[in-house]
Amino acid sequence: MPTDLKQAALDYHANPKPGKIAIEITKPTATQRDLSLAYTPGVAEPVRAIQLDRELAYRYTAKGNLVAVITNGTAVLGLGDTGALAGKPVMEGKVVLFKAFAGIDAFDIEVDTHDPDIFIDTVARIASGFGGINLEDIAAPHCFRIERELRERLDIPVFHDDQHGTAVIISAGLINALRIAGKRIEDARIVCLGAGAAGLASMHLLTTLGARREHILMVDRQGVIRADDQHANEYQRIFAAHTDRHTLAEACVGADVFVGVSGPNLLTAEMLSSMAENPIVFALANPDPEIDPSLALATRSDVIMATGRTDYPNQINNVLGFPYIFRGALDVHARSINDAMLTAAVHALADLAHQPVPDSVLKAYGLDALSFGRDYFIPKPFDPRLIDVVPAAIARAAADSGAARTAPGA
Repeated sequence: MPTDLKQAALDYHANPKPGKIAIEITKPTATQRDLSLAYTPGVAEPVRAIQLDRELAYRYTAKGNLVAVITNGTAVLGLGDTGALAGKPVMEGKVVLFKAFAGIDAFDIEVDTHDPDIFIDTVARIASGFGGINLEDIAAPHCFRIERELRERLDIPVFHDDQHGTAVIISAGLINALRIAGKRIEDARIVCLGAGAAGLASMHLLTTLGARREHILMVDRQGVIRADDQHANEYQRIFAAHTDRHTLAEACVGADVFVGVSGPNLLTAEMLSSMAENPIVFALANPDPEIDPSLALATRSDVIMATGRTDYPNQINNVLGFPYIFRGALDVHARSINDAMLTAAVHALADLAHQPVPDSVLKAYGLDALSFGRDYFIPKPFDPRLIDVVPAAIARAAADSGAARTAPGA
């Protein structure tokens, strides 16, 4: 990062007051009567009501619009294990995005432990006051167990955005990219470089959308994860392939899709050249992708490409997903965020990219025109239609799948 931008980032977080968030009071506190209702003695009435019926917490408290953004700081951005406190600026940033894009209130919570049992127990004990839990920046493989056990213990949505938020946006983009390439997801041969939280969750969601597990090759630092190789962990073994291919270069030969959630400059021009016609490349490492887009386009004029960066077309950005997924889940007091709801988000995002683009989006990005095609197959983060389209799809899917406590629009 340029020196001037580094200082600007520090100044942004420090001034005019430290941090990025504050608390807003939603009820009047101007008179003695106001205080008697807000606190003693009036507050005893909702306490008694909730004691008799826990569901009334959605009516009498902020629970129904409140999310906890929780980390242990073991996988903060691309910075690694920074510790819980150093992860706080990122968690505050997530809180800002929840509020700015979906009107959701959120608190950031940093749990200072590397022990997954302590983390799980801590989160479970504080969860009842929230409408949902957004897990963030927790290293694999502990993140998988943490999410699974919290989902089993809690009756509110538990969502690891690094897994499922990323998976939703990748899947929505890939559905449309395959359409542009003239290919079916059932036939697509997919290489995923990066077998951590984002890669595994994305491949799982793609299989629910029709991708065939036998057509997926997962690749980590040691090469293709194969059935005859024991280096993979229990979560990676789900995608262990029966193949004689060992390296990334071998995996790319004839592949229709490359998804990179790994590191910079790992996909070479030679590897791209070996892929099938109309290759789809999602090079999502930030800030430097697995292959530079200019090199990719110089190598293959038929490449269909997405990155994680704002300065290239087709940005795979989680802000397209998690605020709206939680908005829809909270609106129906959902007990969980399940595969049906994630699939609904995928299709809502994919379908939106086919619609005419509002003038406000063109203005925000300094564009004269934008329409579905190779340079636009995933909506832009500032598209004002997202808040109407995605939460509604989530809420319907929650109701249809039995995850909702209340009906959409109730």
